[in-house]
Amino acid sequence: DQDAFLEHLTWMGAKERYKDISPETDERIRFELFTIKTMGFACYFLIVSDFIKAGRDLGVFVGPGRGSAAGSVVAYCIGITNIDPIKYNLLFERFLNPERVSMPDFDVDFCQDRRDEVIKYVQDRYGHDHVAQIITFGKLQARAVVRDVGRVLQMPYVQIDKIAKMIPANPANPVTLEEALDADPELRNQRSDEQIDRLLTIALQLEGLYRHASTHAAGVVIGDRPLQRLCALYKDPKSDIPATQFNMKYVEQAGLVKYDFLGLKTLTVIQKAVEFIKTVHGIDIEILKIPLDDAPTYEMISAGNSTGVFQLESTGMRDTLKKLKPNRFEDIIALVSLYRPGPMDNIPTYIDVKEGRLEPDYLHPKLEPILRETYGIMVYQEQVMQAAQLLAGYTLGGADMLRRAMGKKIKEEMDNQRAIFVEGSAKHSNVSAERAVEIFEIIEKCSGLHPGYVSSASPILL
Repeated sequence: DQDAFLEHLTWMGAKERYKDISPETDERIRFELFTIKTMGFACYFLIVSDFIKAGRDLGVFVGPGRGSAAGSVVAYCIGITNIDPIKYNLLFERFLNPERVSMPDFDVDFCQDRRDEVIKYVQDRYGHDHVAQIITFGKLQARAVVRDVGRVLQMPYVQIDKIAKMIPANPANPVTLEEALDADPELRNQRSDEQIDRLLTIALQLEGLYRHASTHAAGVVIGDRPLQRLCALYKDPKSDIPATQFNMKYVEQAGLVKYDFLGLKTLTVIQKAVEFIKTVHGIDIEILKIPLDDAPTYEMISAGNSTGVFQLESTGMRDTLKKLKPNRFEDIIALVSLYRPGPMDNIPTYIDVKEGRLEPDYLHPKLEPILRETYGIMVYQEQVMQAAQLLAGYTLGGADMLRRAMGKKIKEEMDNQRAIFVEGSAKHSNVSAERAVEIFEIIEKCSGLHPGYVSSASPILL
C-alpha cells in the first residue's frame, strides 16, 4: 500500500543519502513516517516525488528545495529536496505539524522554459481529465480602478495617469484608494475638479470587485477521478489545460489537492550555463556537487560582485555584502533571511559580533546552542520554535502553534501563548516572570511584524 511503499523508498534513499544512518537520523525518519501515515499524506509525498524524478529524467533543472518542506528528512530521502535537514537543523514540525491538521505544501521550482514538460508528464501519467490548473480572479485595486474608470469616462490619459501615480504602489501590502485619500492632502485636493471627483467617487464604489479571470502561476490539481465530477472547469483560450472554476482557497475545500509547479528564471540561467560549459569546454558540471567552501567565490561576493546571483543582486544587498564579508555559506543564508524590513535592523549587530567588536547576547544559557551560529540573533523560524521548546518546555508541534500565533498577531491567542510561555519558563528553566516576558517579546519581534519576515533556514541555490 502507499504507506509501505513510501517507507520502502525512504529507507532505500536513506542508505544512499547517509551511508551510515545515525540513531538520531533513524529516530527522525521513523517519527516522520509515523506522522505522515497517521495524517494520511503518503500518497501526496509519492506523487510529488514521482513528478520531480520525471522532471530530472527529462533533463529539466529542479530546485534543491525551499521553505518549510526542506525540514523533512523523508522528502530528502525520496529525492523531493536535496537539502539535508539534519545538517542544517531544520524542523519537520514546521512543515507538517502532528498537533494541527493542515495540508503539506511543497513549493517545487522548475527551469522556467521547461516547466510545461513536467506538467505534460503529469497529464499523461494521471489522465488529462484528472489534471487542471487553478483559476485566479484579478481584483480592481486602487491604481487599476482609477485607470479603468477614467478610461470609461473618456478622460485624457495624461490626467488619469497623474491621479493613478499619486496612489502609492506597494504590491506586498497594497494601499486602498480610501487610505491613499486619507494620507495624501494633494490627492484629496484633486476632488475640487468636478470630473476628478466623479472619477474617484465611482472608483471608491468599484474598488475590490473582481475584474477578470486568469490562471494561477504555479498551482495544479490532480484528482483521483475526472475533475468535472468534482468541480466546474474553465477553459482558458490561451492554454490547452483546463482550470478549476474554484480558486486556490476553495479547491482544497472541495477536496482537491494542490501542487505547486513554479517556473524559476534562475534555474533556466543555470541550466543554460551548464549546457554552454559542456558545449564549449566539454566539461560536465553537477551543480549540487559544487563545494560550498570555495574561497575565491566568497571573495567575489564580499566585493559586492554578485549581479545575477539569485537573491544577492540588488544594490542594497551588494552594499551589505561588502560590509558583512561572508566567508561561509551560513552567512549568506542568514543575510537572505535578515535582509527584509524589521529583521534588517539586526544586520549591524550580526556584523559587529562576527567581527569580534561586540559580545553576543544569547538571552539565556539554554539558547546559546541554537543562537551560536547566528551570533546571538534570532534569524529563523526554527530558532523561534527551538527557543520555546528548550526554555518553556513546548513540544515542537506546540512551538509551531506559537510561531503561527505570533504571525497572526491575534491578541487573545498571543495573551494565551504568553501565559503558557511564562509558566513554562519558570517550570523548566527557573526564569522569572519578568525576564520570561522580556524574552517572549524579543522572540515575538523576531517572528516578524507580519507573516513571512523570518524565513526558513533552507539554503538558497546560488
